[in-house]
Formats: sequence, structure tokens, C-alpha cells
Amino acid sequence: MKTPSKSTSATAAASPSGDPYLLTPGPLTTSLSVKQAMLRDYGSRDQSFIDLTARVLRRLAAIVGDGAGDGAGGDPGDLVAVPMQGSGTFAVEAMLGCFVPADGKVLICINGAYGRRMAEMCDYNRRAYSTLEWAEDTPVDPAQIDRQLRDDDAITQVAVVHCETTSGILNPLAAVAEAVAARGRRLLVDAMSAFGALPLDASTVAFDAVAASANKCLEGVPGVGFCIANRSALASTEGNSPSLALDLHAQWRALQGNGQWRFTPPTQVLLALHQALDEFDQEGGVAGRGRRYRRNCKLLINGMREFGFETLLADELQAPVIVTFRMPAHPRFQFDAFYENLREQGYVIYPGKLTVADSFRIGCIGRLGEAEMNGALAAVRRALDSLGIDGRVDSHT
Repeated sequence: MKTPSKSTSATAAASPSGDPYLLTPGPLTTSLSVKQAMLRDYGSRDQSFIDLTARVLRRLAAIVGDGAGDGAGGDPGDLVAVPMQGSGTFAVEAMLGCFVPADGKVLICINGAYGRRMAEMCDYNRRAYSTLEWAEDTPVDPAQIDRQLRDDDAITQVAVVHCETTSGILNPLAAVAEAVAARGRRLLVDAMSAFGALPLDASTVAFDAVAASANKCLEGVPGVGFCIANRSALASTEGNSPSLALDLHAQWRALQGNGQWRFTPPTQVLLALHQALDEFDQEGGVAGRGRRYRRNCKLLINGMREFGFETLLADELQAPVIVTFRMPAHPRFQFDAFYENLREQGYVIYPGKLTVADSFRIGCIGRLGEAEMNGALAAVRRALDSLGIDGRVDSHT
């Protein structure tokens, strides 16, 4: 990539809707058509909305259930999708509360903030758990999981994050699933930052449930999470949930009975998700979306490295979702000023969330492509110029 030329000023970039570009892991930049899909009111008990909900849920389940990942909305087989009002965290907590019974015990694999959050959920919901922890720049180790399962017969479930948004690291989900199944335990997956862009095929990865949300790689808007579950496993969870509102089994039964959510649904969010799924299909499903995100990620990493920024992760560990950059030691680099300058230019990035290193993050997902990523890199160059950093940030002269 050719380094953008030095400039001291620029007109702020904006998406077609006039909003800044969100280089974040969600909420993220959505298409104008997804936004426009929300410009109507729906009664939650109307048959039209009931039908819409059924279509959306079938399409979500089919993304991992048809084995193709092509977004064609095939047969979800033995999988069902259950929606949950709220952010993805609501869906993860609902999954843990429902699938880990009061007399069960879950092994939580932690290499970032979202693994730690699952442990906190279990504390709140009084679920027994143990943990295995790795550094935030280290993938979870299936062999270590296997040893823990061998040594602790009380463990009934294993919970793992597919792509840990804290660092952007990709965990070896298929190998983890194989280790869990070999020991006769059940797998629960937080696929929040991976679902829709990274392959997950239920025919090869055995799981009881996967939690995700509308506002990540599906490019919908915030307000609804969901769990995709094995039907027989979900049926066995009746009465497990410690929560009224987060009871996945009760939500599923209600939808089976009359097609209606138990409590007020986020109607406009569902309309946006339906449109987002149309655009997901048009792009080629998981394969097509993942391809665009990988291009975005490569452009971003190559460009930032040209400026002297160092990535936290080795390339083989990096998921094409969000990239963590170590905070440069250049004496003139000040993150707050860097962030604000990018924001004024129309690009919003993310502060770091690591304990292993001072860092910041830039996302690759959302309605972004080559032009937007190159625009962001040009904005980074201008932001560095504004800080008086004429060359690379790893040069202190």
C-alpha cells in the first residue's frame, strides 16, 4: 500500500447517511438501506410481525445449520434460534443461565474481558464454575481444556469465546469442540464478534448453544441478541433459568405457541436485521462477508505497520474483526489527541481493553470496504502530522 501523502487538513469523511465511519466492533457502520428499514411502525402482535420474526429466526439458524455458510437460508436442521431483547451480553447471560443447570458446573475459558464477563455472570446467577486462563495474546489451548475435563468430573459444560474482542484473537473453536465432545461434555459458545463472518458449521462443531447479536458481522443495529441452540438440548433446559426475562426456554416455547415474544420486542431492530440478512445473502453469506473483512484487515494492518504501529497479535492469530495496536512510545504520541483528530475527520476507533499492554483498537467490520479503509489510513497519517510526528511512530527523532 502506498503511504498517504502528508496533509495538515481534510474535510471530514462521512458515510452515505452523513454519520462518521465506526471502526469499532459494534455498534458499527450500517448501510443506508438497513437504517431506512426502521422507518415504520409494527404492532408486536400483528401477524405481519409474527411472520417477520419467524423468517428472521429461521435464517439465523440456517447460517450455521445448513453447513454451507452461503447465506442461502437453507434448512437449519435440528437447530433453533431464540431471540433475546438487549445487547449480546443479554444473550450470553441467558445462554449460561439456561444451559448450565443449578446443579451443573461450567468450565470457562478466559483469554480476554468477555471470558471474564462470563465468570461474572455465573457469580450473579449462582452457577458453579471453574476457569482456565491464558494471556490476552494467547489462544485457548484444547489440550489444557482436555486435562481439566479429565481431572474434574463435576464439569458439565465448557464455555468459550470464538473471537475474543478484547484483542481480536481467534480461538481454535473446532479443536475445543472436539476436546469437549471427546470427554462427553457440552459446549457453549460466545460467537458475538465472529458470527456471520467466520465459519461455524454445526455438522462439524458440536455445541449446545451459540450466542451472537444483530449488530456485529451481520451489520444490523443494536437491540437484539440471539442464541442458536440444539433443539433437544434446549428442550431439556426447562426450569433452569434463574431469570424471568432471560429465560430462553420460556421464550422459545412462547414463540412455538403463538409466534409472539413474551415481552415487548424491538420491532424496528428486527426490521433492520431482516434487511441486513438480505444484504448478507447478497454478499455471499459467511464466505462473502468474511472475504471483505479479511481484505479490510490486511489493508489496515499493512498500512498501520507502514506508519510504525505494532500489532499485538501475530498474523496467524488475528481474526478479521478488530485489530489491537500497541500504544507507540513516541514522545509526541498522545492517544486522546489522536482519537479526537480521527473523530473530527469522520473516523471513530476504540480504546484498548487489555491488561497485557497499553493499546488501542481499530475495527474491520461493518459496511466498510477498501475505499473506507484507505480513507481511514489517510486520516491516521493526518492525525500523526497534527501531533508533530512527521515519520514513523517507532522513530523517536
